[in-house]
Amino acid sequence: MLWAFFISNLLGTIYGYEWYWAQMVDTIANYPVWYVYFVPDSPTASLFFTLSIGFLLMNRSLDQQPSKLYRAIRGFVEAFALITSFKYGIWAVAMIWTGAWQGVPVGWDGWMLTGSHLAMAVEALLFVRWYRYRLTAIIIVAIWTFWNDFMDYEKGVFPRLPDVLVDNYLSNIEWFTVGLSMTGILIAVVCLLIRKKRST
Repeated sequence: MLWAFFISNLLGTIYGYEWYWAQMVDTIANYPVWYVYFVPDSPTASLFFTLSIGFLLMNRSLDQQPSKLYRAIRGFVEAFALITSFKYGIWAVAMIWTGAWQGVPVGWDGWMLTGSHLAMAVEALLFVRWYRYRLTAIIIVAIWTFWNDFMDYEKGVFPRLPDVLVDNYLSNIEWFTVGLSMTGILIAVVCLLIRKKRST
């Protein structure tokens, strides 16, 4: 089952980067090159979720007495996977169907993206029980997440959206995105507190 999750998410990640490829190339051509790291939101979230599954697939003997560096890297990957997979899973579905409400055709790819992004959000919540991140990891990911929101909407590298949404609802979308960031971070904190309470 873990291998099925790993392979399906890896393939989805590759497809996601291919989907963003044109925007990434355009960003490199027209902005400082480091802006490109903030462009492919969903596939980066999917990449980190795939890596989190990779940790679960590693030899369990490594987890018996892991080094501090191993624990820190794993914790960061898992916190990033949880917060961003939930955030962009919900965000993409909301954008697709808000566009549909405004008359944008959904098509087969819209249905495919709806299913895959809902799966991103759900699987992150399902796997959080096996995550081992700490508060430090949440703080680092929170800084990245809010900085990513700033880059998206203040520097203009947000995922490409239908014109009707950009022209009429961009400010609403910005605040919705920030709200999802806050919600994802809150979920990570609550899950951490629950885990600590159960371990005492």
